Amino acid sequence: MQLEFTREELLTDHEYARPNVLNGRRMHGGFDESGTYIPPRALVRSVAIANWTRALREQGGDLLEADSSLLSGPRLPNVEQQRLLIREGMSRVFWNGLTITGKIEGRGRMLATMPLPPLQACIVEDISSMALGHLHKGLMFAHGIDEGGEPEKQIGGHDVMWFVARDLSLGESAWPDVDPPASISRPDSGERKMPQVAPEIEGLLVFLMNLLLIEFRAEIGFAATQETLRTPGLFPEREENANIAAEIVERIRTDERIHVESLRLYLGELRTLHIRTVDGGEILGTELIDPYWSNLVAWATGDQPIMAARQTYEAVIELIKELPEHERVQNEFDRLIDAGILEHQPT
Repeated sequence: MQLEFTREELLTDHEYARPNVLNGRRMHGGFDESGTYIPPRALVRSVAIANWTRALREQGGDLLEADSSLLSGPRLPNVEQQRLLIREGMSRVFWNGLTITGKIEGRGRMLATMPLPPLQACIVEDISSMALGHLHKGLMFAHGIDEGGEPEKQIGGHDVMWFVARDLSLGESAWPDVDPPASISRPDSGERKMPQVAPEIEGLLVFLMNLLLIEFRAEIGFAATQETLRTPGLFPEREENANIAAEIVERIRTDERIHVESLRLYLGELRTLHIRTVDGGEILGTELIDPYWSNLVAWATGDQPIMAARQTYEAVIELIKELPEHERVQNEFDRLIDAGILEHQPT
């Protein structure tokens, strides 16, 4: 079972029967002879992830136990609220959501150039045959250009795919451009939680766990977007385009599964390893990862959703006020709200 790979291998594409072209623009990935979508850089990367996972399990470890159901709960706007707004002529909320998602995906390209700490020097065990030993050999680079594409080659990634999906379903330049809102960080953001280890190692652990949580949150949002796009009659002049847009989102979700499995694998490997401490000792990865992950999930399923919903609610209501029958629409919007949100809104 091969466990060591070159950068070139990890970045190798399949031989596609046809490329992934959307609205005349080349995107990453492609299709096999049967028309099945194949993610970019997956020919060897998928095999490598499967091999490293098998090796980890054979040694008594496993992927970090987590999936997107961790973040199931109230959302705003939910699918029914989104449908209401689009039917009432306020597709701007949906437009904004797709635009912001695309821009956030584009920011993910920073993973391709993110400096990584000297992991092997900070870990007792040999990691050369593990996924962790390949973060700097193409894995993080692949993740980054999956998100932000390769503009120098005129190949779009997830960012451009979202913009194409938006324009297909709603029309190009249907609404003014919009930027992502300010992030909602944890109150203790910036405080050290793992002082036993070097700051750069703590930073990597925290980054990987937060990135995994972002991927889970995105997965739930992507599914809701597809459900909205596939609503019969919701886009009467663009129904075929809306269905194509939903398929584009499905291709993005297919790509993201590699990211989720990779992140769970990195963290699963780290849980089994001994990390060197600043005082010359060592600590098992579980002692660092498990407490932080538990607290992170508690925040992401407790305070954070309500904070995000409050911010979004206020912004959406301001847009609803632009409608002639805004009182009726707001009453209906509030009636459709998920339980546990409205009572947290300021009066």
